[in-house]
Amino acid sequence: MDNRFATAFVIACVLSLISTIYMAASIGTDFWYEYRSPVQENSSDLNKSILEEFSTDEADEKTYYDALFRYSGTVGLWRRCITLPKTTHTLTDSTESFEGTRCMSFTLNEQFMEKFVDPGNHNSGIDLLRTCLCTLGSVSCYVAGIELLHQKLVLPENVSGEFGWSFCLACVSAPLQFMASALFIWAAHTNRKEYTLMKAYRVA
Repeated sequence: MDNRFATAFVIACVLSLISTIYMAASIGTDFWYEYRSPVQENSSDLNKSILEEFSTDEADEKTYYDALFRYSGTVGLWRRCITLPKTTHTLTDSTESFEGTRCMSFTLNEQFMEKFVDPGNHNSGIDLLRTCLCTLGSVSCYVAGIELLHQKLVLPENVSGEFGWSFCLACVSAPLQFMASALFIWAAHTNRKEYTLMKAYRVA
């Protein structure tokens, strides 16, 4: 066996394994996109209403993004999460403060739901570009979908957004998989060529 074939095959297997691990980690985590906002007090009626609507299965796109903007949320492929502010509870004579994360899974319907021209307004018509992009699921389509969303829902003042480490893992995984595929194809071609030459030598 040609040493080049063995070397290419081993490298391709390693790259494919690393790519699979990275992709599995990115798909299973909730940090594809992160929002950072000032700390909010959740005692007001408005914030209570936003938290309640965020936790329902019937929350539309605008509803849960309002919560993500307000509470330093993160978005993954399967879940959306917000960071709850510190709250004080009075239990007899003691007080207790805590800070936690509340997550909601995207339902199957939400994964493929129609996106509207004016998010939250079902009478504004279907935004075909965002609807098609968001259901394709590739990294580049995800970026385009986020950018188009932010054109419709402008980030509030003092709120920033950036792609998270889950997204970065997906970006690294894709070229690794391409390189592994190229090496597998090259190794197979080299092995076939060597086999053909050996067969011709034996016949001769």
